[in-house]
Amino acid sequence: MKGILRMIAALGLVLLAGCGGGPPQPATPDEVSRLATAIAALGPGVDREEARRAAEISYSHTYRLAQEYEITDPPIIHNIKVNRGTRPRGLCWHWAHDMEERLAQERFATLDLHRAVANSDNSYQLEHSTAIVSAKGAAYDDGIILDPWRKGGRLTWIPVREDRVYKWKPRNEVVARKLERLHGQIVTLTDDQRILMGGVEFVPE
Repeated sequence: MKGILRMIAALGLVLLAGCGGGPPQPATPDEVSRLATAIAALGPGVDREEARRAAEISYSHTYRLAQEYEITDPPIIHNIKVNRGTRPRGLCWHWAHDMEERLAQERFATLDLHRAVANSDNSYQLEHSTAIVSAKGAAYDDGIILDPWRKGGRLTWIPVREDRVYKWKPRNEVVARKLERLHGQIVTLTDDQRILMGGVEFVPE
């Protein structure tokens, strides 16, 4: 039985490896323009110049990170290489962290950044992380997912509520519940999404 399972797993990896479309390429002006239009439409208060800049950075930083992470394979294969130590970074949370960090450097006045996690309570599916951009003051699920991991270094963007592949939860909500299970104590999530454990703030990556 174990031998059959190993064969199925090996076949799955072969099929995954065959799904690659070559190394990621820079975005086209039309791709950037479509994302900029979608970000600008998040709310009447969104500045169009900020929307354009956020779109350009989302695409250009995706391409830059793909080079830094040495992306040459579909995401699951790359994950295996990262976990084996043969690639520097490129797990989904690496993408989410690095994307959020770069966009945060812009100090947008009319946009907010969020982090979200999917499949955190599903042991049969791979947990997934993403960065999200929304209008200033809007909830995470009123924003747009910025997910370079999903297609192996090619930016996937989609409104959170329209994503049919993943069901997202706020990242800090997921982390708080995990900390409760791990430490067996109550973890508080404040209204501004800060995590307090034993009165001390916990800041996840």
